[in-house]
Amino acid sequence: MGTLIIMKKLTYTEAVAELEQILAELENNSEVNMDIISEKVKRAAVLMEFCKKQLHELDEELEKMLEHLD
Repeated sequence: MGTLIIMKKLTYTEAVAELEQILAELENNSEVNMDIISEKVKRAAVLMEFCKKQLHELDEELEKMLEHLD
């Protein structure tokens, strides 16, 4: 439930930036700490789902706008 609250405060741009940061951290970290990797992968999955939802909602809005133009 706490994740939903955090996600509602995020913008799409902030979520993408955080995903890029997670990727960079994973790529540049030579230490293999499975707990840290697991947490970062879980957070990345939440962020990707958030971004996917945002894009889907935008697509629906654009479709509605295009329908009104016809």
